[in-house]
Amino acid sequence: MGAGHAHRLYRHAHSPVHSLPPHTKLAAAFGFVIVVVSTPREAVWAFGAYAVLLAGVARLARVPAGFLLKRLLIEVPFVAFAVLMPFVAEGERVEVLGMSLSVSGLWGAWNVLAKGTLGVATSVLLASTTELRELLLGLQRLKLPPLLVQIASFMIRYGDVIADEMRRMRIARESRGFEASGVRHWGVLAKSAGALFIRSYERGERVYLAMVSRGYAGSMPVIDEVSASRAQWSYAFALPVAALVVCVLGWSL
Repeated sequence: MGAGHAHRLYRHAHSPVHSLPPHTKLAAAFGFVIVVVSTPREAVWAFGAYAVLLAGVARLARVPAGFLLKRLLIEVPFVAFAVLMPFVAEGERVEVLGMSLSVSGLWGAWNVLAKGTLGVATSVLLASTTELRELLLGLQRLKLPPLLVQIASFMIRYGDVIADEMRRMRIARESRGFEASGVRHWGVLAKSAGALFIRSYERGERVYLAMVSRGYAGSMPVIDEVSASRAQWSYAFALPVAALVVCVLGWSL
């Protein structure tokens, strides 16, 4: 299931984090994100503590800061949304550098930025230390509905195939002198998108028939049954447990 398919986020290394079973890392990452989201936005220091915890995990996993920061750029659209909130939100206003900003908007922007950045950093660290195939096995081990696991598996396996088909279609258009330069070319692009959909659908039917001919009956075989010891669970949950302590202090102080 996705064997041999490495993704760009994964960083090969030999570290205690890499060696943990995938389902323990998935559960720990999910628990950490839940704790972060549950933290009151007014507890600014708590989010700094979460960042320190993630930095410790990154150091333990031997993931360079540059590698992590570069992949955090995926949250730029959310940053843009957060920047607009102090200007469009209503309520009490405050002057900042000559600009009238909403107090509730400022808190909302901070809430989105802090929790969003920590959530994205957690997912990047998870992807950096766990191969795609292991993530799928971890989801299966955590009893995620098998149909969802299979859908994710096929998305990963055939995403590059569809992207390569798009590339070939683009090269074919350009070899015939086509260059999208305005609205009048949208019709050609729409037809290309329709052709890509039909080709993908037909490919999916052929793949399904090939699977049925090989004995597929609605479930994928489990090649590796990964188990985790109590020590590994304890090691993985050190992060969310430490974050929970910070969260409780954030509510109480």
